[in-house]
Amino acid sequence: MKVLLLKDVKGTGKKGDIKEVSDGYANNFLLKNGYARKADKSAISENDSKKSASDYHKEMERQSAEKVAQKLKDVTVTIKIKCGENGKTFGSVTSKEISESLSKLGFDIDKRKIELKEPLKIIGSYTVTAKLHPQVSANFAVEIVAEN
Repeated sequence: MKVLLLKDVKGTGKKGDIKEVSDGYANNFLLKNGYARKADKSAISENDSKKSASDYHKEMERQSAEKVAQKLKDVTVTIKIKCGENGKTFGSVTSKEISESLSKLGFDIDKRKIELKEPLKIIGSYTVTAKLHPQVSANFAVEIVAEN
């Protein structure tokens, strides 16, 4: 029997897959527990339309992330931090502080999307990467200056 999976089923397939399974497995487990439904024409066409809508929305998100990445590459974020006489800071600059500074500049980027290779503990300029989308990342400059 052909079924359309409504949820991921271990050993059978992922949500949205159309699989050929035995009648007993389909009737006694998949259909009974709501993991699948019979794959008739309406179910298949509905699944195809959901997939195309999902693909469209994912593409729109990617394009939006690329636009933000283009704007972000020209941005320099300046963060003031207390430091000692030799330029060594008290503490370090975190992704949270960078995210807050970006939000002041009009960019809404979550702190978990900002990737720091090492903690920023010395005054100077750094290049930081923001992972905006699984396929899109942007580099921007962060400048740490001494607070008076």
